[in-house]
Amino acid sequence: MGEGAIRHERKRILFELFFVSGFCGLLYQVTWLRLAFAEFGVITPVVSVVVSVFMLGLGIGAWLAGRGVGAFTRRTGRSAIFLYAAVEFAIGIGALAVPPLFHLGSGLLHGLGEVNSVSYLALSALAIAAALVPWCLAMGATFPAMMAYVREDSEADPRSFSHLYLANVVGASLGALLTAGVLVEVLGFRRTLWAAGCINFTIAGAAVVLGLRSPRPARAQGQAAAGQRRERPKWSLAILFTTGFAALGMEVVWTRLFSPVLGTLVYAFAGLLATYLVATWIGSWRYRRDLARAKVAAPAPLLVIVAVAALLPAVLPDPRLTGTWIASAALALGSIVPLCAALGYLTPRLVDDVSGGDPRLAGNAYALNVLGCILGPLFASYLLLPYLGAMYSIVVLAMPLVAFPIVLRSELSTRWRAGAGAAVAGLLAWTVVGAVSYENPCETFSARCEIRRDYTATVVAEGEGMERQLLVNGIGITKLTPITKYMAHLPLALHRGEPRSALVICFGMGTTYRSLLSWGVETTAVELVPSVRDLFGYFHEDAARVLHDPHGRIVIDDGRRFLERTAEKYDVIVIDPPPPVEAAGSSLLYSREFNDAVRRHLNPGGVFQTWFPIGEPRIAMAIASSLAEVFPYVRTYRSIEGWGVHFIASMDPIPDADARSLIARMPEAARRDIEEWSVRGPEGDMKFVLASEMPFRELLPSARVIRVTDDHPYNEYFLVRRAFADP
Repeated sequence: MGEGAIRHERKRILFELFFVSGFCGLLYQVTWLRLAFAEFGVITPVVSVVVSVFMLGLGIGAWLAGRGVGAFTRRTGRSAIFLYAAVEFAIGIGALAVPPLFHLGSGLLHGLGEVNSVSYLALSALAIAAALVPWCLAMGATFPAMMAYVREDSEADPRSFSHLYLANVVGASLGALLTAGVLVEVLGFRRTLWAAGCINFTIAGAAVVLGLRSPRPARAQGQAAAGQRRERPKWSLAILFTTGFAALGMEVVWTRLFSPVLGTLVYAFAGLLATYLVATWIGSWRYRRDLARAKVAAPAPLLVIVAVAALLPAVLPDPRLTGTWIASAALALGSIVPLCAALGYLTPRLVDDVSGGDPRLAGNAYALNVLGCILGPLFASYLLLPYLGAMYSIVVLAMPLVAFPIVLRSELSTRWRAGAGAAVAGLLAWTVVGAVSYENPCETFSARCEIRRDYTATVVAEGEGMERQLLVNGIGITKLTPITKYMAHLPLALHRGEPRSALVICFGMGTTYRSLLSWGVETTAVELVPSVRDLFGYFHEDAARVLHDPHGRIVIDDGRRFLERTAEKYDVIVIDPPPPVEAAGSSLLYSREFNDAVRRHLNPGGVFQTWFPIGEPRIAMAIASSLAEVFPYVRTYRSIEGWGVHFIASMDPIPDADARSLIARMPEAARRDIEEWSVRGPEGDMKFVLASEMPFRELLPSARVIRVTDDHPYNEYFLVRRAFADP
């Protein structure tokens, strides 16, 4: 094999290594984010922190490796490929280490109070960072280490960064899709991470073999770096920082803006992430093709495209433009493609120009881009979204991108300047005057409507009378219905003794909380989103009185975290998981481990009520199995409206009772509460619910055990079984 063929073969191997490494990188990000939800709460700040910390490690790792790889090769006399092998091995260790580190960190924070406290938000961010940074540092070091190996060749490619970047992005795209779409459903979180760790160990072994087969470095890294200084393209470093800041900040905003269209399922986030990465890959591929043809686009026109494309997600996803869910989802995802593709072209082009293949310069440039990627999500999550909402947050993040074509206008033709000015002005004008977003349905409702925003979500209350409904990030969460009253009255009435305390997780409209208090019991409600609590008065005229009831208190916290950190026990615990049942927030409240936490917080004779609305029958079976593994006694009742199931569970037998005796033991205030929305009268309604009891054993799966667990959330991951009609 000739020298040229050997060089080509090595280039192919490096591409494959970086492809697989990128696959694992996004597998880790998707999986670690979901594990962080379980430990630290299903809140937007957790998304921002995980993304920012992930990028922080990449940036610092790239900067340190860029500066240190030369010293490594000089002192050891070894190829830089051995440093690459070492960092890939370290990444594999991280696959095994992060879950226990998350659990340790969350346990140390139990005494910090509610999830919206400044101390908790700050220290949980530090706990997440401590768990992720070491392994993300290793991920960041892969680029400079491999570039240094490429540079050891006497005919090194000065554009090696973009070659590796393209491979990494292609692998990352596939990693995001397969992790959410196949791997977690088939293997569970733990085995998925183990598999990825083994892949990283294999990459490390392959790199060692490649290093042993390669000759010793032809020239020292220090000598390579000491060559002629390259002329840095104008504004290149500022552009790299700003594009990273805006793009990752917008990713957080898009997650909230598109939720009403894409939904809250894990597949929605994976689809958004995959669209981002595939579009970036298309841009990077186009840059490599133009590079081969010596027809690379200049930065100034690319920045015009970036500036215009950044505003499209604020304008195109308009509920008035489409009539079907598929069209709406396609338009929402399609609106981010031009920006991501343009950045996929621009970013490797600028890093190539700055570095010329020098790993130190490439590490510095890439680290600056990643620094922007760190700060952007935090800025969007903590400052922009709570005060401006998603649409105007996009406008604010786009403004620095709009500034660059203005600064570089001398490098643009008259046609480009005129077109850019008209496009940006038109999009901004439409955003202010005529645009409507899915996130704020108050803009399209003609009826009464109120909106609240906080760091967690945008919350909307709309409608009149019994048609009032609650939406969180555009998703309908609940409506006024007697079902939520029976979530309180049924377990309290079935309690064998005199109930004295109750806990409800998921406040919603506050109907269940209000019904629990009608029994005169000490009642705690746990709600994740502060704005949901603040809209209590929209749904109930007596909200002020209820809020001042000395027997009640409302805690802003993740329900699961609250149970982990409190020592209190209750006679009744009520759960109303947020829809849809496939959402991550629901699976964490349906799992066997959560049921076990509930069991530990029930007093002797205590009763647990959880709710399953309409959904896939196999998910109902999995929920039933998870309950049966913890509680020896479970009874199930259809709701007062004939849809959905109340699961009533206890460690002690649940008594048979007739409607008259149950109503008779209720306090007068509780009977009035039932009668408020009653159709048949209190006794008639209770009789209807008791008559709708379903044999619990018939809900349990007969063929094989299926259940919801923290490691294997059956309800949340379902594409494979539905695609292959798993019986």
